[in-house]
Amino acid sequence: MSTDAAEIAAEAAPIGHGRLQWRILIGFVLGLVFGLLTYTFAPGAPWLATVVTYVTGPIGQIFLRLLFMLVIPLLFSALVVAIAEMGEIRSLKRVGIATLVYTVVVSSIAVTISLAAVNILRPGDGVDPAAARELLAQGGDNAASIVEAAAEAKTGVDSIIAIVPNNIFAAMSANDILAVMFFALFFGIGLLLVQTRRTEQLKDSIEGVFEVAMKLIGFVIQLAPIAIFCFMFNLSAQFGWDLLIKLAAFVGVVLLALGLQMFGVFPLLLKFLAGKSPLAFFKQTREASLMAFSTASSNATLPTALRVAETELKLPPRIARFVLTIGATANQNGSAMFEGVTVLFLAQFFGIDLTLGQQGFVMALCILAGIGTAGVPGGTLPVIALILAGVGVPPEGIGLILGVDRFLDMCRTTVNVFGDLVAAQVISVRAGGEAPSPA
Repeated sequence: MSTDAAEIAAEAAPIGHGRLQWRILIGFVLGLVFGLLTYTFAPGAPWLATVVTYVTGPIGQIFLRLLFMLVIPLLFSALVVAIAEMGEIRSLKRVGIATLVYTVVVSSIAVTISLAAVNILRPGDGVDPAAARELLAQGGDNAASIVEAAAEAKTGVDSIIAIVPNNIFAAMSANDILAVMFFALFFGIGLLLVQTRRTEQLKDSIEGVFEVAMKLIGFVIQLAPIAIFCFMFNLSAQFGWDLLIKLAAFVGVVLLALGLQMFGVFPLLLKFLAGKSPLAFFKQTREASLMAFSTASSNATLPTALRVAETELKLPPRIARFVLTIGATANQNGSAMFEGVTVLFLAQFFGIDLTLGQQGFVMALCILAGIGTAGVPGGTLPVIALILAGVGVPPEGIGLILGVDRFLDMCRTTVNVFGDLVAAQVISVRAGGEAPSPA
């Protein structure tokens, strides 16, 4: 997205986000404590089913429905505008094409690492199957319909054909995220190729949809502390102390995957593609990394990253501005990795075996969602919820990871921003030349 769109996303972040994170943490802890007390002293109590059925369950489902209601407009508008604003590609030539290819390839590597880590270590295994089935049953018709849809999912050639929607409105109503993303990419390319006064107005209108969706999601996120209390109470009241063990394992796998990308893949790219000393690069970019870690926002860190690229890395200003501005939205390796780990972890937690084809589906969605995920704190939340529904994993399971999301958000944002700076360094060396600054 352009700088204007980045500013819009930053402004649309929840007001008082720091205070909100504390409220989320409090809701997480209280839900966990009350649930563990119930699991310890009143397991199977008659009143528990009543509370879950008529109080905590409905509150959590309303929260998820609000997210589902907004996530399709958000992803569609973000993807269309992100592609349309790369209209400079025709004049950028090698720089623009190199940025696009680099983003897809490195994002694919990142998601592959994260999926491999979850499949090898399997942090979600070992949960009592009976308890997992009980929680699925408590999800009501929503969870049942999700599982039924997953069972009826197309495979093989049919799954490839289904990516191209024959009715975009039907795809949106069915939450067919891959079909919606395909249409958004196709539509964005159309806006890129047809640049007239009317298409500029259309692009402005779509960006207006993005603004509205971001603002409304900001309001919905304000309900997160209450919803998370309900999620954690339901989970801990049934899974007990095993929940804490699984949660610690989840955090460990996320940090391992992010660490492999940050300290393994990125140094190799710097060394062999940019001819740059990784240690010197880490030292020169430490200010941007610290800013990313403290704010948990790629967009909020963008001004610092631009200054570091020009004053510390000595990159050509016009190339650095283009790559970093696009990268703040479209090159979010850390977010894509977190989404992949979370989806597979929750699938393991609920005993849902995802086939190789389904994991490929998750990988494709994570890469594409990296283009449309908002560069603000918690921007991955609606995307994860929608991917979970798409592969038959109960979306209410997202409550399990939200209590530790603030710390992991800080870590993955650091990977996002550092990865953008690596991209700017590599493309400046490999593509060369001057690039016109984005609008």
